[in-house]
Amino acid sequence: MKNSHPLQTMLWAQFRTNTGIKVINLNDLFITIHPVPHTNYAIGYLPKGPDVTKELLDSLWELGKKENCIFIQIEPNIEKDNKKYNFKNLFPSAHPLFTKYNFILDLTKSEDELLKNMQPKTRYNIRLAQKRGVTVKEDNSDNAFKEYINLTKETTKRQNFYAHTTKYHEIMWDTFKKNKNNDPDNFTPHLLIARYEGKVLTAWLLFSLKDTLYYPYGASTIEHREVMASNLMMWEAIRFGKKMGLKKFDMWGAANVETPKPDNIYYGFHKFKSGYGPRHVEYMGSYDFAIRKNLYLFYKLANKLRWIILKFR
Repeated sequence: MKNSHPLQTMLWAQFRTNTGIKVINLNDLFITIHPVPHTNYAIGYLPKGPDVTKELLDSLWELGKKENCIFIQIEPNIEKDNKKYNFKNLFPSAHPLFTKYNFILDLTKSEDELLKNMQPKTRYNIRLAQKRGVTVKEDNSDNAFKEYINLTKETTKRQNFYAHTTKYHEIMWDTFKKNKNNDPDNFTPHLLIARYEGKVLTAWLLFSLKDTLYYPYGASTIEHREVMASNLMMWEAIRFGKKMGLKKFDMWGAANVETPKPDNIYYGFHKFKSGYGPRHVEYMGSYDFAIRKNLYLFYKLANKLRWIILKFR
């Protein structure tokens, strides 16, 4: 499964290097190394990699010792089955970085079949946006990227959630623009822009890799919510992937149940994505491979206390 996810490509590794993060290529797997402030230690991160095996852990153990890691967080890009990991010093992560659940849509189905599998309200909203004159086009210009940044700032402020900084996105875009034609994995970014009466309402940054289209980043304005631009954006993204001949659409995250309650932190985007009839997927999860076990247990306790303090401030 070499380079089976955008976060395990050379282009992504170059981007993370450009942000100042140390990236190590370990047998064609990219691991980032993050220093622990005010110490000589670090934490490793292996996102969306292969299944966990003894051979993999042996390699990570040597790397962890060399890089003075307390632990290396591992998040396999493997759907859950009946097996369980039973390896020494491997613990469920206290703070997973990726959601354990996702939505995957089969792009090999016809447009008619895809529309038929959607929820009625979703189909209605798509047609409403089309009737109102909303348009969606790929636009990879610098001006379109500026619109995307502006909408990202607005969305973050409105919804009061954590998002990457403007600098992070700027470095990402600059890295991708300069290197995408030379990338051996053919990992390509696509900026889709939805407009209504000349105004940009929604902007999505999509990735294509091998047979899959990914939806990692999206932003929108609160203006003209009545024209349902985001619903048409998702449908046009689906059609975009089909035109490219891709087989799957990875929607980059979902809630932990197929029908979450409104108080679930993922409720909003889960409800939106589920309207398009994707398959609800559960992965193996996130694990901490303790290189220095005693120090890891202390770190875990200290980090837990830190979050408790922050919660009650």
